[in-house]
Amino acid sequence: MRLNTIKPAKGSRRDRVRVGRGIGSGLGKTAGRGHKGQHARAGGYHKVGFEGGQMPLQRRLPKVGFRSQKAVETQQVFLYQLDCLKDTRVDLALLLKAGLVDGRAKRVKVVKRGEIKRALKLSGLLATAGAKAAIEAAGGSVE
Repeated sequence: MRLNTIKPAKGSRRDRVRVGRGIGSGLGKTAGRGHKGQHARAGGYHKVGFEGGQMPLQRRLPKVGFRSQKAVETQQVFLYQLDCLKDTRVDLALLLKAGLVDGRAKRVKVVKRGEIKRALKLSGLLATAGAKAAIEAAGGSVE
């Protein structure tokens, strides 16, 4: 095989259609553009979604949904999950290492779900009022 002999597989490429080359070609005179109108003229185009002046579909439908960028950065951890950790000093790095939050987390909030039976010292984490009270009742603190 030589590079100068490589050709596409037979039947994989069709011949280019030459429009506007007489009646016999089937695409003579108007060259497949029909009669009159914006599309028949040179340079005639309209933007995507244009419906001839009718209100376009994307504007007729109601706006819906919102995806917060903060939602990805903020994650939550429950009290019963913290109770399973071996360390008493809890911060974002420890939670990442333990696999309780993923790498995208910038803020972590401790939520009161379940119980905590030992004193933990939270640093650099947010906590709900109920979670904070439960941690302090167990002898821990929240910085």
